[in-house]
Amino acid sequence: MAKEKLELIQKLMRQPDFIRNIGIAAHIDHGKTTLTDSLLAGAGMISEELAGTQLFTDFDKQEQERGITIFAANVSMVHEVAGKDYLINLIDTPGHVDFGGDVTRAMRAVDGVVILVDAVEMIMPQTETVIRQALHERVKPVLFINKVDRLVKELQFTPEQMQERFVKIIKLVNQLILKYSEKEFGEQWLVNVENGSVAFGSGYRKWAISVPYMLREKITFKDIIEYTSSGRDDELSKRAPLHRVVLDMVTRHLPNPLQAQQYRLAKVWHGDLASDVGKDMLAMSPEGALAGVITKVTPDPHAGMVSTARLFSGTIRRGQEVRMIGQQKTVRVQQVSIYKGPQRIQMDEIPAGNIVGVVGLQDSFSGETICEPERLIQPFETIKHIFEPVVTKSVECKDPKDLPKLIMFLKQISREDPTIAIKINEETGEYLVSGLGELHIDAKIERPLRDKGVEVTVSPPIVIYRETVRAASPEVEGKSANKHNRFFLTVEPLEEGVYQALADGRISEENVMKNIKHIIQQVVECGMSRDEAKKIKDMHNRNVLIDGTKGIQYLNETMELVTDGFRRVMEEGPLAKEPCSGIKVMITDAKLHEDAIHRGPAQVLPAIGDALREAIFRARPVFLEPVQTIRIDVPEELMGAVMSLIQNRRGQILDTSVELGVAVIQAKLPVAEMFGFEALLKSNTGGKGFYSLIDVSFEKIPEELKVQTVLRIRDRKGLSKELPPF
Repeated sequence: MAKEKLELIQKLMRQPDFIRNIGIAAHIDHGKTTLTDSLLAGAGMISEELAGTQLFTDFDKQEQERGITIFAANVSMVHEVAGKDYLINLIDTPGHVDFGGDVTRAMRAVDGVVILVDAVEMIMPQTETVIRQALHERVKPVLFINKVDRLVKELQFTPEQMQERFVKIIKLVNQLILKYSEKEFGEQWLVNVENGSVAFGSGYRKWAISVPYMLREKITFKDIIEYTSSGRDDELSKRAPLHRVVLDMVTRHLPNPLQAQQYRLAKVWHGDLASDVGKDMLAMSPEGALAGVITKVTPDPHAGMVSTARLFSGTIRRGQEVRMIGQQKTVRVQQVSIYKGPQRIQMDEIPAGNIVGVVGLQDSFSGETICEPERLIQPFETIKHIFEPVVTKSVECKDPKDLPKLIMFLKQISREDPTIAIKINEETGEYLVSGLGELHIDAKIERPLRDKGVEVTVSPPIVIYRETVRAASPEVEGKSANKHNRFFLTVEPLEEGVYQALADGRISEENVMKNIKHIIQQVVECGMSRDEAKKIKDMHNRNVLIDGTKGIQYLNETMELVTDGFRRVMEEGPLAKEPCSGIKVMITDAKLHEDAIHRGPAQVLPAIGDALREAIFRARPVFLEPVQTIRIDVPEELMGAVMSLIQNRRGQILDTSVELGVAVIQAKLPVAEMFGFEALLKSNTGGKGFYSLIDVSFEKIPEELKVQTVLRIRDRKGLSKELPPF
């Protein structure tokens, strides 16, 4: 990077008014990486001839081979608007649903997002998901309608039809903004064609327009059709350069980091905003206490692990010591840098409000909080993806000598991508890897292991079920082995509103007792009685533990062990050792030995575990299976074949519609029936049908399948084949 450009970036980094931290987000293949290329070409970072084909931010070998974005990529660039320079820290995010965790983590780092919509395909399931992800992190959206040239060349739209299409897309996007944003932001953040928070264009052809730009430059929709249909896109891109229109929209309508932190901080950090560090973050003080959150961890063959962090306060310097709150480690920063796609430009120091690359934070993970060793802070809210892992595979080394390499790799990948869950099955010695889909596990686990020369045996996909109850149990007694301690408890279904809030991430299960005042208010709003809410002791896996006792001696001292026992059963339920979900556990009474030595873990944990398992058996236990809501796009004449395919796999058709010869089918299918579905859909439609994920939920498994499913899982886990009494 030229010395003058570097000096300009260093100067802009200290001027919050001239910084924009933005993401580009959309459904797969709507053109995010191509748009990013055109923006970089406008900033002089790549040649204009290569823009749109170079795919600068898809620099990973796997991304180039598969033709999709797998990893979020960062680029910092300078853009001039009305004679003023702005520093744009941009993150290009993946569009495939299996890599949605990268989008969630990117949203923590940015303050604004350009939502990209294909003008032909319009709003797709992942469009809705990325809007939901952005608004969950209080990230403000603007809209870019891409591939407008296809409306002219392929669909031969008139100016009136083009405007109708744009109005329809804008209306649908605004409905999603109102649906997923908090009340105070909904109306404020609607995109509006008149004020320029909506732009239209072609990322590939490098042109864009917005209504204010059209009025200023005297361009009409008729002109656009004329330029495009006659193949004069180059002339149009000179009259209406994409980078100028889009980044103009970004600088005018998306907030600078200082503005954004005023309303984002309370959402992502639950510490005291009136404390010194809270004030430093609200003021985004470069001289204040260091406070940042790591949003991405990537291996670099030369530098080791590189952590991408968003700084909310303070300044990070090369050689400085920082504290990692989650790891409880103090480490020394070796390098600080800004990103230029695959490259990093090293700096001596970088102040708050910027997205930085840091080398030296060993064992850091996505979501980790960094601060100064002598000024510890409350950690940032955990970065939680809206979908949870539903596909699991078991991974075993073919050669036992490779086991240390496998263990090291799995530890590293779980830090890089927390949406991959890794568990060791102690009974079988298998490593169980859970991801958002088969492609997620293949791209992040199987392929990298092959590239490292580690030969592994991978099982067919395993579905993770859930255990719950549908009635209240009677009071059940649990006795400790020494007969000196007794616990009495009941279980019942958790209130639906509380369960949904936990599932959506609106109520956090992290640090329950530290945030108890906030949690009491939330669960009461969701339908739990205030009396019960005040007695909450723990939340785990969308289950709640309540202490309904009064004045029991020594119970407070034993509560940590009670919580541990509760968590163990909630992770491995009594039917088939699958996780429990949606259960409310109430401790109603207890009799405890006065001597602490007689109420240790060996006494309390089995007593709580046995009582909980029996209570679940006596509360009409239910087995839940993961179900995907999907959208299938297929030519109208093949609609019948696809509907039969869905029904043959225990699917349920929710809705159908036909537009311009394309049928859109919304359906629900159990995840257990989804393996191989994509290949079957392609073969039944001659490659013309494709599906995308809308949502994942857990629903009761049909009674006729319940017993055989439980027995099959128990057999796989090496448990007794004798069926529990349910």
